[in-house]
Amino acid sequence: MNTSAYWCAVSILNYDINLATIFFFFFRSLRSLIFARLGMAAGKYQESYSSRFSNCKYQVFLSFRGADTRKNFTDHLYKALLQAGINTFKDDDEIQRGENIEFEIQKAIQQSKISIIVFSKDYACSRWCLDELVMIMERKRNDDCIVLPVFYDVDPSQVRRQIGSFAAAFVEHEKSFNEEKERVSGWRIALKEVADLAGMVSGDG
Repeated sequence: MNTSAYWCAVSILNYDINLATIFFFFFRSLRSLIFARLGMAAGKYQESYSSRFSNCKYQVFLSFRGADTRKNFTDHLYKALLQAGINTFKDDDEIQRGENIEFEIQKAIQQSKISIIVFSKDYACSRWCLDELVMIMERKRNDDCIVLPVFYDVDPSQVRRQIGSFAAAFVEHEKSFNEEKERVSGWRIALKEVADLAGMVSGDG
């Protein structure tokens, strides 16, 4: 191996190690936050499961834009949640072919105690993600479920005020959904509401 190739390999290895280390500490903080939101200590979590989640099929529902984070951040988060014994819904693993996707998503939201929403730069480009967010926030308003926003390489102010990439996304939505102004307004309201919640911020390094 020549010198440049060697240092390139070392650089990639160090990047992977640093990324893994950062994610380890991030997830540890996230897990603690989940336990805190549930109002129980981590050590008592399993003992309290049956009473707190008796009506829920899932402990966590993951909302994310697949094109942005499916093969990196969200995939790592999903695996970490499962390894921690937290039963988690992720659409591509839970929905079978031929099923009504929108219905199954809505059902999963209703059957989850916690919704973790991973906001990425292009989250607002997806009307599916925005519709999903509206469902989550409607459930929060009606059933007082737990919603935890995670801002991945995006500032909460961009989500709250719909600026930056979120502004660009809404320019397109307002053109495409010109006859559905209430729907677009609902997306904006949900984004503002969720950005005002306490959550976590993570960069992509």
